[in-house]
Amino acid sequence: MVEEEAKSLPMELSEKGGVENNGFVQNEAFDDKVTDTSSQEEMPKTCIVDADPAAMEEPVLKPYAGMPKEVLLKFSSQARYRVTREILFWLMIAAAIVLVCATIAIIALSPKCLDWWQASPIYQIYPRSFKDSNKDGNGDLKGIQEKLDHITYLNIKTIWITSFYKSPLKDLGYGAEDFYDIDPMFGSMSDFENLLAAIHDRGLKVIMDLIPNHTSDKHRWFQLSRNQTGKYTDYYIWQNCTQAAGSVTPPNNWVSVFGNSSWQFDDVRKQCYFHQFGKEQPDLNFRNPAVQQEIHDIIKFWLGKGIDGFSFSAVKFLLEATHLRDEPQVNKSQNPETITAYSQLYHDYTTTQVGMHDIIRSFRQTMNQFSSEPGRYRFMGSDGDEKDNIEATMMYYGTTFIQEADFPFNFNLINMKNLSGNSIFEAVNLWMKNMPAGKWPNWVVGSPNAARISSRIGKEYVNVINMLLLTLPGTPVTYYGEEIGMENIASENVSKEYINSDPVIVTFPEKSPMQWDGKANAGFTEGNSSWLPVNSDYQSVNVEIQMTWSNSTLNLYRELTLLRNNELPIHRGWMCYIWNDRNVFVYVRELDGLDRVFMMVLNFGQESTIDLKAIVPSLPSEAVIRLSTNFSNAGKAVNTKLIKTEMGEGLVLEYKTAEPVHTMEGFKGNCFVAEKACYSSAFNLLYMNC
Repeated sequence: MVEEEAKSLPMELSEKGGVENNGFVQNEAFDDKVTDTSSQEEMPKTCIVDADPAAMEEPVLKPYAGMPKEVLLKFSSQARYRVTREILFWLMIAAAIVLVCATIAIIALSPKCLDWWQASPIYQIYPRSFKDSNKDGNGDLKGIQEKLDHITYLNIKTIWITSFYKSPLKDLGYGAEDFYDIDPMFGSMSDFENLLAAIHDRGLKVIMDLIPNHTSDKHRWFQLSRNQTGKYTDYYIWQNCTQAAGSVTPPNNWVSVFGNSSWQFDDVRKQCYFHQFGKEQPDLNFRNPAVQQEIHDIIKFWLGKGIDGFSFSAVKFLLEATHLRDEPQVNKSQNPETITAYSQLYHDYTTTQVGMHDIIRSFRQTMNQFSSEPGRYRFMGSDGDEKDNIEATMMYYGTTFIQEADFPFNFNLINMKNLSGNSIFEAVNLWMKNMPAGKWPNWVVGSPNAARISSRIGKEYVNVINMLLLTLPGTPVTYYGEEIGMENIASENVSKEYINSDPVIVTFPEKSPMQWDGKANAGFTEGNSSWLPVNSDYQSVNVEIQMTWSNSTLNLYRELTLLRNNELPIHRGWMCYIWNDRNVFVYVRELDGLDRVFMMVLNFGQESTIDLKAIVPSLPSEAVIRLSTNFSNAGKAVNTKLIKTEMGEGLVLEYKTAEPVHTMEGFKGNCFVAEKACYSSAFNLLYMNC
């Protein structure tokens, strides 16, 4: 009976009477290579009994949580799991390769991003006239800091502050007494550092003036030079000259920019020193390497403070011919003894001498040392206005291989002798057709040394000039107050200053205080008076009141900067001239791959009607007025066969086309692009090689 029951048992029984389950026992528990006697004795003994072979087959295992390594490997080695895993692995590798290749392709095909000095207009501030913070009647650095919100309101991100170095102010402040210090009139170095921090906190950039050509005669270097002290002996340009009976016989006929001889006798050194400007502004000797190093040290000092760039002024005067020959007369029949005006000579030996550009390029190299940090490129502009010699002006851009200025400031729109659609076209075209390939243009319509737009060409043209400025390709430069249409103050408003010799009465009509509101002194100062009187129109021409007028010059300026910032064709697209005559100047801004085009119709003369459809047959029959100098016209549709403009009126028209002007054979000579880019609507990005 017992034997029959034993035969029917299909498994091994433990003497302890239990069924042993080793499913969750670690591998080491089954390692039978190393055993000892004691463990063998402890192991339960089993008895082998007869069993059915079919019942002895190994049960089918399925994956379960907590599988040991051996079980896991058994399943992972099966083909259906291995193939799936390999497919997923290679798909991930392929996806990674595609992603890397796409990234490289996008980077390779993407055009260069516009730098900060290209992307934003530049707002130029004459600090003495911007805002007074301490009631002394003079604008200062704290005053600029108080009004930074105005800059951001204008959608401008770059500020250019003219000279504020310590100076005796006997020469309009352009001759520095100390390049390393702030003039007390404007504040302290601490005030400057606070201003700089506030500017950068708002995401703005700041450019400073630097005039390396000369110093003040109060500068320590000049005092040491006139006493022939050590290395400073030749820091300035000294020549022997004779003095008899109170008159001086200069070394040659060279004339100062301000008139009369450019040589001044010094009673201490008993020689004449050279000055291209006032006698209080002796020229540095840039043929002395030590002088050049001094300027490099000054550049490093201010860049180390954190400024974002320099505008180098009067650089064409850096070198003079060493032979000291007389400069040729404009009128050869004029008695040489009567020559006193700068315009009476050709300045062949005192401007743009060989080696001058090498000095400027060395300044660029020093600035590049501070441009390696991402996002901290240091801008360099130069005052390279050669007026009638456009080729000489373009040399300040540098060459294909040697970088110089990012751009020389363009005063063509200031230097115009008359205003018309034709003269505007000529001023714009002169720059664009002569600018080296790949360089960036700029436009200046006001400065501390030129009459304001309202006074120079008429206040009825202020808005259309601002529309021109902000829709041309390149970087626009706005002089403070032009955004509200300020005018020169009357000529009877005078200030005592010193130019060239003795105290004289001079006028600064374009430097009158900024007009902030309709309160006393136009909100410029809370003191009893300002260094110059404010313009009598300040109650109607000021920032506060124009912010409330929808059709004001200020609000139009702001809308134009928004348009420039937000619309790619205006920001960096092609410009093509369409038409110009004595009244109007018409051009388009367009971008490859974008069917939206902007056409500017600007009136600089009298009332005019023009058929643009006849000039550009592919134009649609209607265009929409995106912006107008008359805000009430915005959004209206106009017939492109009959576009009418009043005197001083400007229109920004918007339309769509599949045939941009710059692709038309008849306009190819009229089109320019600085930073070429193409738009992909499928990927919403810019690319090159289109």
